[in-house]
Amino acid sequence: MLNQQLDPDRDIARAATLHASFYHSAEKFQEEKVRIFSSTWQVAGHARQARNPGDYFTFDLVGEPLVVVRGEDGYLRCFYNVCRHRAGNPASGCGSRKLFRCGYHGWTYRLDGALLVTPEFDGVQDFDPRDFGLVPVRLEEWFNLIFVNLDPEAPPLQECLGDLPAQAEKFPFRSMKFSERRSYDMKCNWKTYVDNYLEGYHLPSVHPALNRELNYNAYTVESYARHVRQWSPIRGAQPGDETPRRYPEAREDLTADYFWIFPNWMLNCYPDNVSLNIILPLEPERTLAIFEWYLPEENLGSEAARKSVNFSDEVQLEDMAICEIVQKNLHSRSYDHGRYSVKQERGVHAFHRMYRELMPGA
Repeated sequence: MLNQQLDPDRDIARAATLHASFYHSAEKFQEEKVRIFSSTWQVAGHARQARNPGDYFTFDLVGEPLVVVRGEDGYLRCFYNVCRHRAGNPASGCGSRKLFRCGYHGWTYRLDGALLVTPEFDGVQDFDPRDFGLVPVRLEEWFNLIFVNLDPEAPPLQECLGDLPAQAEKFPFRSMKFSERRSYDMKCNWKTYVDNYLEGYHLPSVHPALNRELNYNAYTVESYARHVRQWSPIRGAQPGDETPRRYPEAREDLTADYFWIFPNWMLNCYPDNVSLNIILPLEPERTLAIFEWYLPEENLGSEAARKSVNFSDEVQLEDMAICEIVQKNLHSRSYDHGRYSVKQERGVHAFHRMYRELMPGA
């Protein structure tokens, strides 16, 4: 069992991992939704989903129904997708609209959230339609990604991103086009998946094909205030090795960069494609991973594009399998805490420290 002298917030060489109960406790899961997911910037979507005036899409964030819409004035806005009359949905699905009309009683809103029509409401006293517009949610954009935050007092997005833009914008993600989207319903806690993502320690044993492409001995992990960067030089073809390589000619500037941003989204950046991962907690031991692939326009529909997606899918299925095994074993009476590899698990340690800042007592 854990030596009482081990302090989780100490230097990694003396620290312990999160207690196993935090990976399956229903009480902690509810607390995370309030303390973490309701107070951090969350990826809501991509600019392509609301490119033109009237374009909108709906989604849920920790149980809150939301709608993102581009107004007639060109501004992108987010609102709670809740009618101010009797809590129906003013919008559904996605598409393009000139107005939002609630399907329950017909209350109608402009795209800027203002209440426009209230059928059968004559005679109601002390009622001002200006007080009953859709409730706004903070929205900001970066790198063609749309972010929302339920906390009106949270720091601005750019402040939270820190050094990330300077590191990630060397990849031409902004000019890439959407290729494909896949979702993976996983039987594990969201932190189990994030822990796994944040270390290359398991590459040789879990991802043999990916390990052939990367230089494991040069695999580097860098932690920052609110994100972790992992990167590795890409290995070209080796003398005498006839195994096909995705990138046969290695160059000094040819790297694979993996960015994780607290608490639950990632950018996987390769020379010819970028994938966005959004990790959504559904239940204490159930998580949805959404992957979107973006490629240069000239590569859309090509054989190279298909191979890129299939390769990423293979890696994801390998991660999913090991995470589900770990999740099951986190219930074992033989396990309460673990220890960190000083060399390989600095990213996991950084995540746990960020987590503890918002989850006192973890």
